[in-house]
Amino acid sequence: MPARHYKTLFKELGNSKLLKLQVTVLFLTTYIDWTLMPFIAKLEGLYLPVFMISFYMLLGATDGLIQPLFKKVKIYQIYLFVIILDVIQICSYMLAEIDILLFTYAILSIFTLQAITFEISRIHTVDFMKNEIEIKDYLMLRSFVVSSSIIGGAVTAMVLDYFDIDLKHVLSLLAFFGVFAIFIEYKLYAKFKKIVQIEETIIQRQKAFLNEKINL
Repeated sequence: MPARHYKTLFKELGNSKLLKLQVTVLFLTTYIDWTLMPFIAKLEGLYLPVFMISFYMLLGATDGLIQPLFKKVKIYQIYLFVIILDVIQICSYMLAEIDILLFTYAILSIFTLQAITFEISRIHTVDFMKNEIEIKDYLMLRSFVVSSSIIGGAVTAMVLDYFDIDLKHVLSLLAFFGVFAIFIEYKLYAKFKKIVQIEETIIQRQKAFLNEKINL
C-alpha cells in the first residue's frame, strides 16, 4: 500500500475528534488484551480442560448469530457496557493472588464478552462515521489500528516473558493502561450519547411538525 494512502487516513484522523477517541480506545483495549492473552493461554494449558477451552471458543463464535438482537441498542449503551466490562477486568486482576484458576475463568469470560461486544459495536459505529470519514477509509483505519495493537501487545508479551516478569507486575502495568482506557471510553460514551440525544430531539420535532401540518 503506497505511503500516500496512510497519509490520507491519518489526515482524516486529525480532522475528527470522534475518530481520534475511537482509535485511541480501540488501540488501548486491543493492546491490553493481546498483551495479556499469551499469559492466559499458558494458564489455560495448565489448568483448563479442552472441554472448557472449546466452550469459550463456541461462545465467542456466537457474535454473528446474536447481532440482530442488538439492532436497536443505542451505541452509547454499548460503550457503557464496555466501560463496565473493563472495570470488572481490572478488578479481576486481584484474583490472580487469591485463586489462579478462578482468575483464568474470569478473564476468559471477560475476553469472550469483549469479543462479542467488539463486533456489535463495530456494526453500530459505522453509521456514525459516514459524516466523519469515508466508510471504506474508516474500515481500513480500524483494521490498521487493530493490527498495530495486536502486534504491539504480542511483542510486549514476548519481552515481558523474556525477562521473566512476574504475572502480578504484568497485571499492574495493564491495570494502569486500563484505567486510562476507561477514561477515554467515558469521553467517547458521553460524545455518542450527546449525538444520539440531539438526533432523537430533531426527529421528535420533525414528527411534531408533521402532525401539526396534518391536523391543520
